Amino acid sequence: MHSIEVRIKGKNTMVPAADVNGRTVIVVGKWLKVASIKDETFTEGNVIEEPERFITLLKQTGLRADVLTFSDKPPFTGPKHCYHCEWDNLAAIDTTDWDAWWERLPQETRKNVRRAQKRDVTVRVVDLDDELIRGIVAIYNECPIRQGKAFPHYGKDFDTVKREVSTFPENSEFLGAYVGSTLIGFIKLVYLGPMASILHIVSLTAHEDKRPTNALLAEAVAQCVRKKKTSLVYGNYTYGKKAESSLTEFKRRNGFDKVMFPTYYVPLTVKGTVTVALKLHLGLVGVLPPRLLAKLLGLRYRVVVWTVAFRRWRGQWRAAARP
Repeated sequence: MHSIEVRIKGKNTMVPAADVNGRTVIVVGKWLKVASIKDETFTEGNVIEEPERFITLLKQTGLRADVLTFSDKPPFTGPKHCYHCEWDNLAAIDTTDWDAWWERLPQETRKNVRRAQKRDVTVRVVDLDDELIRGIVAIYNECPIRQGKAFPHYGKDFDTVKREVSTFPENSEFLGAYVGSTLIGFIKLVYLGPMASILHIVSLTAHEDKRPTNALLAEAVAQCVRKKKTSLVYGNYTYGKKAESSLTEFKRRNGFDKVMFPTYYVPLTVKGTVTVALKLHLGLVGVLPPRLLAKLLGLRYRVVVWTVAFRRWRGQWRAAARP
């Protein structure tokens, strides 16, 4: 066993880990300790082919966990293992045919891609060098709130950003959106066999009128077509019981479809068995009624906005009060 640094909700955290059958297993959680495969989303193929043998090897490491979770990778034909599973989802674009994807887009989205071109936005493959990292730092530090919540990358310095964006160097690629020589948006693609997955996509809000994010996604689809990738994946389509959100709407408007897949939850202890049986492993998001969840998310947004405004006021007041 050992400890390893992982990023949880935008923060780097040390967690217990163990190497099992060529995979790094990490454990997160305080009351309920959940084991999973590190970087499972960005690992090619199924991470666990023989679960029973894997669980036996995991227990031999001494790593303490109540539940082991893992998912199947596409193509999905239904659950492959006889464990408790919950249906999760991802957002994916079929990238076998550029024209088919383009024709499916709403007129407004096609107009946004053309608008980016008319407003001199160019998108190209870029190397991960110090110049790109400085541009990413500027994008990250533009705004403390994005999509109604605190932006976890806001305030990070050059060295931190460099370390965090340098993952998967052998199978990743950056696309940058530029106006002249100024980086106004970027996307990081990770290639996983026949698939490509979006790890980062962020643009400057000051240039939102130029629609750089739409331009980046269009070029990402084009890259997948050139490289003969069958799909482009961008996280979940919906999150928990939130059937609608601004991010889900954005994905829908840019041609992403909802693809369902099974995620398994294997109890390793009595606590794990009880928790899975009561569905407590899903957390509050998984058990709260959708209407109440929507109200709580709205409250969170107002708290975040108020907190940011208060901190700015406090900083200005302290600056004015200095002799």
